[in-house]
Amino acid sequence: MIFSNTLIFWYLQNQRDLPWRKTKEPYYVWLSEIILQQTRVAQGTPYFLKFTEAFPTVFDLAKANEHTVLKLWQGLGYYSRARNLHFSAKYIVDKLDGKFPDSYNDLLQLKGVGDYTAAAIASICFDEPTAVVDGNVYRVLARYFGIKTPINSTAGKKEFKALAQKLINLKQPGLYNQAIMEFGALHCKPKNPFCADCVLASSCVALNEKQIQNLPVKEKKATIKHRYFNYLVVVTADNKTVFEKRKNKDVWQGLYQFPLIETSKYINEEELIFTNTFSDLFSSKTSVSLFNQNKIVHKLSHQHIHTRFWIVETKQGLKNAISWKNVKKYPVSILIANFLKEFIN
Repeated sequence: MIFSNTLIFWYLQNQRDLPWRKTKEPYYVWLSEIILQQTRVAQGTPYFLKFTEAFPTVFDLAKANEHTVLKLWQGLGYYSRARNLHFSAKYIVDKLDGKFPDSYNDLLQLKGVGDYTAAAIASICFDEPTAVVDGNVYRVLARYFGIKTPINSTAGKKEFKALAQKLINLKQPGLYNQAIMEFGALHCKPKNPFCADCVLASSCVALNEKQIQNLPVKEKKATIKHRYFNYLVVVTADNKTVFEKRKNKDVWQGLYQFPLIETSKYINEEELIFTNTFSDLFSSKTSVSLFNQNKIVHKLSHQHIHTRFWIVETKQGLKNAISWKNVKKYPVSILIANFLKEFIN
């Protein structure tokens, strides 16, 4: 109880003024939690404001088309979050008559909602005493209690969840959950935490045993997969290009891109021209040039995308070609967006 009360007292004095904290409306809390998964608050806040302006209610989000949702999401990455958000909004409206699930177990039925998100919404909006465990919580608990079990191991996840649940303030679960997350984000930071003036300093195991920089413990990450993307940036004589929707269940599903040739390594112009994709697309003479002479490596959590943009000028009329004027209307990955910004401007 002393631990939770101390954190709540600290939070009431130090909490950031964030738009989703001004309400207990579950739609807004849910939206903020989905946006902030794997996204910093500073980056996520403008997106939250854009989404709530475009879709003030779950009904508005449900009736939107996926194209619009993905376009608004552009730049946040992890686009499956946006697709799941949209899917769950339609589920709430169509199957639940617009009534937002009001318990931890029911919230878990929403696509894209896991233990952390369900616990956050249930505690903040409905005062259900379910503990949240995110990166900030792992760090605070590991350091304060001196826990060396890897946080990304099966045993670690169970241990930290059980401890977090034991510590939760039953009378103010939502306030406590927000307090421990905020404390980890602002005070007990990954690097250079403010130990000198910490309200938990006297009883923090890691501080007393000089283990702050060693906790929490993480198991070694999985091997990074390397992929090689060759985009064919078509420029026709009548100022058109080819833009395709990614349909496979892969990175950037549902977003648009130039025709793509994926290879096992970097290739040169001659190798590019002799690929089946290139010969199937172009039947007449073309002019090919490499746009980015310097390497572009787009780093995702488990894969690195080595990217080359090849400018292909042709006089050939191409099926499904679109005007270059309309390209920016389509939702694209940040990789394509950055290229367009440089190429068009």
